[in-house]
Amino acid sequence: MPEIKVKKLHSDAVIPKYAKEGDAAMDLTAVSRKTDSYGSVEYGTGLAMEIPIGFCGLLFPRSSVSKQDLVLANCVGVIDSGYRGEVILKFKKTSADRPTRSYKIGERVGQ
Repeated sequence: MPEIKVKKLHSDAVIPKYAKEGDAAMDLTAVSRKTDSYGSVEYGTGLAMEIPIGFCGLLFPRSSVSKQDLVLANCVGVIDSGYRGEVILKFKKTSADRPTRSYKIGERVGQ
């Protein structure tokens, strides 16, 4: 397993860890929320990662997304080994006709 260095960019950032032995993914927690100019909801994790060359990080929605009125905008996010910025998950709203149920700051928003 390659070593992935993680840096906290925000004091409230939560370093990901496996919940149980054998888990395939670690949860990512929201420390910020904003709506972009396209109406997408962006959740910042307050984390940056140094992924080794030849590898990538994959961002998936959690199963709890089914309780929200959101879908991950690009279905699966990719963190390339050269990217050093904040890990952000961007969601599209599923309905413009009603108020959107969405994650709150401090909730786990992706894996």
